[in-house]
Order: sequence, then structure tokens, then C-alpha cells
Amino acid sequence: MTRSTAFPAEWNEIRSAEDYEYVPLRLPPDVTRVTASMRLAIEAEFGGWEISRVRLYTDGSRKVLLRRKRTRTSPDTAPAQVHR
Repeated sequence: MTRSTAFPAEWNEIRSAEDYEYVPLRLPPDVTRVTASMRLAIEAEFGGWEISRVRLYTDGSRKVLLRRKRTRTSPDTAPAQVHR
């Protein structure tokens, strides 16, 4: 049996909203609930993200959709991109 690594189809409809920007994350089965909670809390605190959707699968993995409001900045006032 082949498992798809794609995110749920209905999430694509959600991600097309223009008021928010979305980031899908996949958390592997070896990540505990406490660790997942801490990782997501850090993203929320420092990145301005909030949880939009979470799916827990029978193998223990989680697929999370984070969102945050889009900022209304003009191109000349946009921050420079930082390469990691």
C-alpha cells in the first residue's frame, strides 16, 4: 500500500484565501505531543503563526497547517529576505 505525503485536498481550498498566508508542516511519529506543542508554541510566539488545522494519523505522524495574517506593505517597504 502506498501512502501519499501530500496534504489533505480540502486544505488547498483553505490555503487559497488572500487574507492569510499558510505553511504546511509534517511532524513525524517520533515527535511526542509535548514536543510538538512546544515547537508550535515557538512558531506562534516568534513568527506570528497560529494553528489552522491539525490531522493526527494512525502511524503517529501529524500534519499541521499554520496561518498568519498577511501584512499590507508596499514593495518598497517590504523587509529584505534573509537566507538561512
